[in-house]
Amino acid sequence: MLGLLFGLIVLQRLAELVIARSNKAWMLKRGGVEFESGHYPLFIGLHSLFFLAIIVEWQTVEYEIGWLFPVAFISFLILQLLRVWCITSLGRRWNTRIIVIPQEPLVSRGPYKYVKHPNYVVVFLELFFIPLMFHAYLTALIFPLLHLFVLAIRIPAEERVLRKGSENLN
Repeated sequence: MLGLLFGLIVLQRLAELVIARSNKAWMLKRGGVEFESGHYPLFIGLHSLFFLAIIVEWQTVEYEIGWLFPVAFISFLILQLLRVWCITSLGRRWNTRIIVIPQEPLVSRGPYKYVKHPNYVVVFLELFFIPLMFHAYLTALIFPLLHLFVLAIRIPAEERVLRKGSENLN
């Protein structure tokens, strides 16, 4: 059962990469421009190592479903609802890269109406709760922190690009 759950999570992430690639092509056809892509391999590396770390830790720690699994699983399900809300709010403009279509206003609906980078909050929490479902406690401690280091590069990059875009609109 846990192997199926893990496989579904990995498939979800791979499907999101396919969606992101499709959205990237759509955005570029509409005149979109990609910015500050140098840090992108850090995201790919972080998430790839994340899943490998879960597998290694899960296979080396004696596993028993206890009280923590339902808490982590329910938290994960809630985060998936928030993830879908983030993605659907951005629509075709959702991407794993920083791409801006000139002269289009910033999205300010859905969770973006309340929080500037809601998807990063969701991912941070996922990097904590997903490993807990598999008793991968070190992974649950290390990868959210690593994510913060990557976000220390990514969020300022996005902000620079979005600031430039909004200045062009005025």
